[in-house]
Amino acid sequence: MTNGDDMLAAAAARADELAAPGLKPVPRRKVAILACMDTRIDLFPMLGIERGDAHIIRNAGGLATDDAIRSLAASQRLLGTEEVIVVMHEGCGLHGASDEDFAAALAEDGAEPGWRLGSFEDLDAALRESLARLRESPELPARDHVRGFVFDPERGTLREVR
Repeated sequence: MTNGDDMLAAAAARADELAAPGLKPVPRRKVAILACMDTRIDLFPMLGIERGDAHIIRNAGGLATDDAIRSLAASQRLLGTEEVIVVMHEGCGLHGASDEDFAAALAEDGAEPGWRLGSFEDLDAALRESLARLRESPELPARDHVRGFVFDPERGTLREVR
């Protein structure tokens, strides 16, 4: 069996638990969270949220990419969120990576995407850049409540970056 088969079977066995009758797509807490896709980040217990509280958007690095902004714009304009939280973390795979080397490896396979990897050398600076981009994005009508945090998966701590 593949992972997909295992996951399909797990969902079928838990359908009653997974059903969300009456739960609306509008987040109760009116917040959207942009976070890295790292497997060590479990946003629900970390941030004290439950299913239905927030929109969760994840990508490599938790960066404010064009696609993340697209999702956040839909979250705000169509579903009423008013706050954005960005969660990046220590030990991210993009920290110290090379956009140029990554692009060269893609080109060797015949791929020339219109996006960049988004590697960075300074975690706090990268988070500040994403926060600034979100605060300046005209696609987002609610830009006054944008905050950023860094998670340390080794210690389990979360700190704010301003």
